[in-house]
Amino acid sequence: MSMTVDEVMELAPVIPVLVVDRVEDALPIARALVAGGLRALEVTLRTPAALDVMRAMVQVEGAVVGAGTVCTPGQLDAALEAGARFVVSPGLTETLGRTVIASGVPWLPGVATAGDIMRGMELGLNRFKFFPAETSGGIAALNALAAPFYEARFCPTGGITEASAPEWLAQPFVKCVGGSWVIPKGPADTGRIEALARAACGLRC
Repeated sequence: MSMTVDEVMELAPVIPVLVVDRVEDALPIARALVAGGLRALEVTLRTPAALDVMRAMVQVEGAVVGAGTVCTPGQLDAALEAGARFVVSPGLTETLGRTVIASGVPWLPGVATAGDIMRGMELGLNRFKFFPAETSGGIAALNALAAPFYEARFCPTGGITEASAPEWLAQPFVKCVGGSWVIPKGPADTGRIEALARAACGLRC
C-alpha cells in the first residue's frame, strides 16, 4: 500500500534512525519498535547489512520500513528492491530529486539552508529533513528558515535527544523528528527498545 510523505511523517512523533550491523537483530528490533508504537523505521544505508536488514524488517506486521542515507539513484533502486516504502537523504540534488520523484516513493531530502529549500520547492517538494539539526543552528535556525517558507514542514534529525525532542516537536512547522536514542548501542535489548519506543511515541501520540 502506497503512502504519502505526510502519512509517513504522521505515523509517530519520532522516526527511529537505525544503524544495524547484524541481520539477526533486524526482526527483534523492528518488533520491539512497532510494539512500542513507532511504525516508521528508517534503516540507514551505512552498513553492509542494511539492505538485508530492510528485507527482514518489512516482514514485521505494522512496520513501515524506509531507507535512509540514500544519496544516488542506484541506492534508491536497491532500497526499493529491498522493500523501502519511503526514503530519506542527507541532502538534495536535482539528479537524485528527479529520480526519486519519478519513482513516486515518499521522500524526505535533507536541507540546511534557504537555497536547499528553494531547490526542493523548484522540484515541487515541501516536506524536508532538517539535517544536521543541532549543528546547523538548532531550533533558532529552523525557525528563521521556516518563516519565509511557510508551506514547508520538517523532520529535524541529527543530535536530537529524548530530552530535546519535545521542544522540537512543539514547533508548528515540525511534523516529527528523527532520533537514534531509541536504539541504544550494543546487543539488541528488546525490552529496553520497546520501553524507549513507547516513551518516544508518548511525546506526541
